Amino acid sequence: MKKYIPNLLTCLNLAIGCVGIYITLSNQEVEAFYFVIAAGLFDFLDGFAARILKVQSDIGKQLDSLSDLVSFGLLPTFFMMQWLRESSQLYWIAIAIAVFSALRLAKFNVDDNQSDSFIGLPTPANAIMLTSLIFIPFELYEYTLISICLFSAILLVSPIKLIALKFSAFTWKNNEARWILIIGVLGLVIVFKWTFLPFLIPFYLMVSVFSFVVSKKS
Repeated sequence: MKKYIPNLLTCLNLAIGCVGIYITLSNQEVEAFYFVIAAGLFDFLDGFAARILKVQSDIGKQLDSLSDLVSFGLLPTFFMMQWLRESSQLYWIAIAIAVFSALRLAKFNVDDNQSDSFIGLPTPANAIMLTSLIFIPFELYEYTLISICLFSAILLVSPIKLIALKFSAFTWKNNEARWILIIGVLGLVIVFKWTFLPFLIPFYLMVSVFSFVVSKKS
């Protein structure tokens, strides 16, 4: 019975992503962000459950990628398309997010070097970064939004090495960078509240790059 638990969590991720797309197309941008966060929670839990229960499978891996493409590829794509349609005829440029998300997920599935860290921005992080833009307290204009779409797409397939929040155990040892990242994010959210959300993923990028630079020097 336990072998079905991770796949059930993955399917919940997929279901939440589908509802999130519907919410996005209904022009409920803030709610769409919450659906991305909820999908991200189940995306974390399915992998954690598979490792703890030792029931990882090829089917689970493929199902996870298909779910991620919906929740963290298509949802932010429609989110940005809806936003861009208000000010630009180039709203279709947001399709690059879905295309590069698919490339990112396909690369991840065949790359054994991403078990303890990520190469390129993970699709959940990219979706959080894009949908959290709604909380920025100033207006983002047409070419800024287009640039963000293209930049985020490039980050997905970039060679940058980033921290993966994959815990086999919750001890401090061998998880130092992960705990520092989590504690730092929680602290900044407490201090700056909602205004920090758009800067959460840039902070993650900076901490990751700094962590791997330090580890190389030591």
